Amino acid sequence: MGAVLDFGVRFIALFQGLGTWLEAPMKLFSFLGTEDFIMVALPIIYWCYDTTLGMQVAVILMVSNSVNSFFKTAFHGPRPYWISSSIQGLASETSFGLPSNHAQTATVVWGIIAAYLRKGWAWLVAGLLIVMISLSRLYLGVHFPHDVLVGLLLGVVLLWFVLRFWKPVTAWISTKNFGRQILYSFLASLVLMLLQLIPLVWLKSINWQPPQEWAAYATQALSFQDVFTYSGTVFGLLGGFAWIHLQGGFQTKGSWAQLILRFLVGVAGVLILRYGLKFIFPEGETILAYILRYIRYTLIGFWVTGGAPWCFLRLKLTQKVEMSNITVSLRMDV
Repeated sequence: MGAVLDFGVRFIALFQGLGTWLEAPMKLFSFLGTEDFIMVALPIIYWCYDTTLGMQVAVILMVSNSVNSFFKTAFHGPRPYWISSSIQGLASETSFGLPSNHAQTATVVWGIIAAYLRKGWAWLVAGLLIVMISLSRLYLGVHFPHDVLVGLLLGVVLLWFVLRFWKPVTAWISTKNFGRQILYSFLASLVLMLLQLIPLVWLKSINWQPPQEWAAYATQALSFQDVFTYSGTVFGLLGGFAWIHLQGGFQTKGSWAQLILRFLVGVAGVLILRYGLKFIFPEGETILAYILRYIRYTLIGFWVTGGAPWCFLRLKLTQKVEMSNITVSLRMDV
């Protein structure tokens, strides 16, 4: 691995040597692959454009994050600027480097959007964004080339898996009653939780310590917080989706005024739950903090897919879906 890291350092140094004029556009492309951007775009898609696409993006994002977290911890590899003074760290990261979550997220999210639109131009745009987001992580000095390549590979595998199994799985789930759907949603969240916990518990059990030269950068890399963030969000997203369809569903079409008000009301609820409860619930690496974090993100996920649409119905910002269309919506064909 030493030779691979050395090659990566030389490649990134050469890339950064092209000039500082690349920093601004590379940071922009990097932002398009962040959870912050996707979590803003996701509600717009789900509340205002198409619930099918919104749920696909939401689920594949959380599953991808969980899988990426598993491999990041299992490989526990450094980032370029952690190990070489010749690399400028133009972004700050506290997680391990391998594989690149940006490259993986870009592949699954922009790929699922292109697959849903089924247009040649959509695939072209998605491909361009995936390439540029991946390159941005190299230029910013936060990933080695092999980090990006593995992230892209995992993203392709996950994208294929979702495109292949989404229709039969959602069709099967739509035949179950509400109680079963909630149970399966909870079990899915536990599977993702266990997936992330396995390598973390293993490294903790062997008392693994990072090499001294980059130990200061990796102080938060072994945190358990993301485990409960992703798994709680999945439970909330799936549970909220099942619940709102039990209420009759909701329509995404509406006037511009209705769409804007939906976004404002919905985002206000997300902010209240995310930051209001964060102020109330204790933070830290304790069992109580983990449980409360799981609850907080479960509520956030439930609000996005269930609570906010219910408020839209009460505020006359949308209307229910006709009963004949609910089963079709539940199946969420790609």
